Amino acid sequence: MIDHLDHLVLTCTDPDATIAFYTGVLGMQLETFRGGRQAFRFGNQKINLHVRGSEFEPKAHLPVPGALDLCFIADRPLDDVIAALNAAGATIIDGPVERTGATSRIRSVYLRDPDLNLIEISELMA
Repeated sequence: MIDHLDHLVLTCTDPDATIAFYTGVLGMQLETFRGGRQAFRFGNQKINLHVRGSEFEPKAHLPVPGALDLCFIADRPLDDVIAALNAAGATIIDGPVERTGATSRIRSVYLRDPDLNLIEISELMA
């Protein structure tokens, strides 16, 4: 029945800090669409941005900043990701470590966004 994920919604407290992180640190593209709403586009997916207290309706029952644990597959080797994160001043809190991804083993590093959501960036392993 389900083929793939189209988008998810990220609720934040400080949209400027969140935009700086997802575009400046992670390299996603900021998109503005219908009614001035914003999203981060990457590959064939996007993350819609909501600001706590002024979420778009309908919304999750309890949208809470900092409650997400997201894993992204990198478009380059993990060592290059680590170098880019270090250059951007991001703090890696764990890794590299091996994990089990949706389709194969992955090698990952972890960091936090401005709302303390856990961000995992991974490379697929052979």
